[in-house]
Amino acid sequence: MPDLNAVKNNSLRVEENLGLVHACANRFRGRGIEYDDLYGAGCIGLVKAASAFDSERGVKFSTYAVPVILGEIKRLFRDGGSVKVSRSLKELGMKLSAAGEKFRLINGREPTISELAELAGCSPEDAAEALTVNLPPVSLTDNRDGDEGGQIDVAIPPPDRELADILSLRQAIGGLDESDRRLIYFRYFKELTQTDTARLMGMSQVQVSRREKKLLNRLRSELL
Repeated sequence: MPDLNAVKNNSLRVEENLGLVHACANRFRGRGIEYDDLYGAGCIGLVKAASAFDSERGVKFSTYAVPVILGEIKRLFRDGGSVKVSRSLKELGMKLSAAGEKFRLINGREPTISELAELAGCSPEDAAEALTVNLPPVSLTDNRDGDEGGQIDVAIPPPDRELADILSLRQAIGGLDESDRRLIYFRYFKELTQTDTARLMGMSQVQVSRREKKLLNRLRSELL
């Protein structure tokens, strides 16, 4: 019988760290694979990281998860732009998509991974992975210049590029209001859950979730 606390913790890690997937996927934009495919592969990496993470090792989850997420995205390039999945996972993905459409019509909002998993009768981890499998594959072959067999290489960002990204991120965060900086600090530097962040900031978990989404969109638009 599965450890219910472990399943719950893994689900929370997946739902609350999707921003990491976006951050990793953005590093590979414009390299021959659609962003949705990059994000889908990154989600698979996040699910794997959440399942294998051991908090007793003294390593932050984000530190552990980022290499796993990047590994899945790079695997997408090596596999020619497609994620190899089983038939059962594809069927679960279609079932979840249908459940999501029905949920949106009834409730007027997007369902969480946990809500979709409950509707489909599966674990949140399986739901998160299955939702990524119905995205269309994109070939690495690039014929925009008219040359057959053109191949897109996955470049590795140089250290100065990473340093520039860090400095740009710090500058963007520095431009936020104090309360917004605290929210980002609690969520992505202290790695607190949305519930704990809400308690410290005198907000509800729903308010934290909505504000966090807006802040991430703002930071993403400023950094891209």
